[in-house]
Amino acid sequence: MPEPLQDLTAAGVSIWLDDLSRQLLTTGALRRLVEDRHVVGITSNPTIFANAIGGGDHYADQIRELGQRGTPTAEVLRLLTVADIRGACDVLRPVYDATDSVDGRVSIEVDPRLAHDTDQAIAEAGELWRLVDRPNLFVKIPATQAGLPAIAQCLAEGISINVTLIFSLQRYAAVIEAFLDGMERARAAGRDLSTLTSVASFFVSRVDTEIDKRLDQIGTPKAVALKGKAAIANARLAYEHYERVFAGDRWAELLAAGAHPQRPLWASTGVKDPSYDDTRYVVDLVANGVVNTMPQATLAAVADHGTVGGDTIRPHYPEAHHVLHDIAAIGVDYDDVVDLLEAEGIKKFEASWALVTAQLSDRLRSTPETFQRSQSAAL
Repeated sequence: MPEPLQDLTAAGVSIWLDDLSRQLLTTGALRRLVEDRHVVGITSNPTIFANAIGGGDHYADQIRELGQRGTPTAEVLRLLTVADIRGACDVLRPVYDATDSVDGRVSIEVDPRLAHDTDQAIAEAGELWRLVDRPNLFVKIPATQAGLPAIAQCLAEGISINVTLIFSLQRYAAVIEAFLDGMERARAAGRDLSTLTSVASFFVSRVDTEIDKRLDQIGTPKAVALKGKAAIANARLAYEHYERVFAGDRWAELLAAGAHPQRPLWASTGVKDPSYDDTRYVVDLVANGVVNTMPQATLAAVADHGTVGGDTIRPHYPEAHHVLHDIAAIGVDYDDVVDLLEAEGIKKFEASWALVTAQLSDRLRSTPETFQRSQSAAL
């Protein structure tokens, strides 16, 4: 019988799960995914935690305990998420050890409201690194203009980073530059580069969603024929740039010092358009040395009917260049698309953070009166 997940792993793709909750941890479901579904990493984000914390009673005991201490809502939220991340890190620790610290990683994101504040993002990344206190942690920092120097500084300080919300090829090039800068500074400071790693999370499906909408508005047969092609072409060209940079002399010096490359990570791999094959953002982006982080539905779809046919990136570089050229020629402004997607991505995460904060505040108000008195005293 075909085993697509095993085939992906054999092709050099690291399968990560784009989901995390207390339920996944306490029921043993995460451990089973690691053992049975080739999952070797975890990503989380504010929306994932909003859904997890707001969706059940698995956090009730910890919320009650923290509430009785009079812990402020913002700190309660941070402690809940840190507990889940720490638990996931412990489940994935054997993978981390077995893969020379490359996989077995679990990601937690800085407060999305800090996306445009370099200094505060650096400070929070350091605090999360200390709170989780696990070597297989990734701290997620968005690839905004303000995020780029934060990424470099955190790496220089020895904090492994998952760079998130990358949509454009130009910004991806800047992210790699920030990675190289941070790693060179870490080397100069005498840090062990063999355990200091990074991934660059290049978002996929949202690119098709926005560009397809604009192609529909143009409405010509040529425009319609380009639908569903932009996102995969964009990601393939990102990998082309990755290959170019990590074959260069600058990287060779870091490699000689024990560093691992900053791997491309395909994020937003759940299909948004139901007319598209639900495995396309996985099986069409296969190459050695990439990460694909999948929501559970996509992971299940790939396991059930995904077809893994070897490298589906490198042979398609010329086609990918043509696709982006044709999309621009027909009148779709690539720069406008990626700028919009970055701004929307930050807003969505901010909204999720605000929602889960409000939900927690309501739940804390419903805890025993002893909490309400202590909370009032703390204000």
